[in-house]
Amino acid sequence: MLVAVSGGSDSKGLLLALSRAIEASGKTDFSLAACTVDHALRAGSAAEAEAVACFCARLGITHIVKPWDGEKPTAGIQAAAREKRYQLLAAAADELGATCIVTGHTLDDQRETILMRSERGQGPGAAGMAADVLYDRRFWVLRPFLGLRRADVRAFLAAEGVGWFDDPSNANMHFERVRTRKHLAETGAEAATTWDTASRARSSVKAAEWLGLHARVQENLVVRIAETAVGTCADIDCRRALLAMAGVIGGRTHPLAADTAARVMAFLERSELGRVTAGRVVFDRRGTGLYLYREARDLPLLTLGAGEASIWDGRFAVRNVGNGLVKVGVCDDRGLQQQRLIAAGVPPGVARRASLSAPHVVSTDGNCVANADVEPRICPYDTFLPGFDRIMADMIAGLFGRQPYVRSPVHDLLTEMER
Repeated sequence: MLVAVSGGSDSKGLLLALSRAIEASGKTDFSLAACTVDHALRAGSAAEAEAVACFCARLGITHIVKPWDGEKPTAGIQAAAREKRYQLLAAAADELGATCIVTGHTLDDQRETILMRSERGQGPGAAGMAADVLYDRRFWVLRPFLGLRRADVRAFLAAEGVGWFDDPSNANMHFERVRTRKHLAETGAEAATTWDTASRARSSVKAAEWLGLHARVQENLVVRIAETAVGTCADIDCRRALLAMAGVIGGRTHPLAADTAARVMAFLERSELGRVTAGRVVFDRRGTGLYLYREARDLPLLTLGAGEASIWDGRFAVRNVGNGLVKVGVCDDRGLQQQRLIAAGVPPGVARRASLSAPHVVSTDGNCVANADVEPRICPYDTFLPGFDRIMADMIAGLFGRQPYVRSPVHDLLTEMER
């Protein structure tokens, strides 16, 4: 298990607790390593990383530091730091042969997350952090401290004579989480509209069942919802399933905002034929069903060198497996793709519009043949998949011709050890 250790109380408490738990259990099939990500955003961060290395050495735990090199963004720094942190932790897990990554998020972090997501209006079924999250389709990130308050972790460390660092950015009111933390401390406010983990997991099962019965995907470009099922979208589980599929078609990581989702549902509840666009997706209601496809605007052009891979439009993972440059964009001559959709049973008008957003790979060298692997991307889940949504995510992956996501190999054992 690779433990992310920043030097703060939560992560140091986690590392020490796991070390003691493994030692007490006598289990030889568990071992620990630690990684500190040095974001290099303030003076002293390198010295703190070195202090963590000394702490790990005293525990006999392998430790590495992963620095965030290069220029930093001037806006959205916390989101960018979070993204880079997980990238570097995954790189460390690769180097050390770790099975999973473990982080020290606590109940305090959970309360803050729930309130922030509630105030952002993140659509139906919004929930707090999951106890287990699959990152980048490869590593499960486990959060065994989500049920513990930070004060309890600090009391444990104090009793053990272990100190910790307090990150000065935790007092910077420029950041949303810091403002939320202050608000919670002053008012004790809680978000009442966010689901708990068990409710979200049950919803995921029901959403997967609905998708399996009523949804079909054609050419990875069009989702068809059976007309007989459109009226059930008022149900919150069915609505979550529909909006998750819209996230895939639109290449969107984040769900539609609550007001946008409400606009789409109002359109469907009117039982009228027609179209509405939201989140880069056209919701096209016809007598034969509801069709979802990417609206044909703001489609990017991507250039890849030999062996390079990237994401096109948030919807497709593309790898250049040839020996020359290739470009990925859209094709003016969409006739073949349109005919494929029509042959699959898609109405001609839908096929014509949907084919406008199909990826098209061409070589930039007339002497080379364009050769690229193109795979549909399940944008809402391919970077971060909460464990409570795995069943629905597996169903969606299957509808797009993908294999199920990997299962967590140690979560149940960690839960047992925590108890």
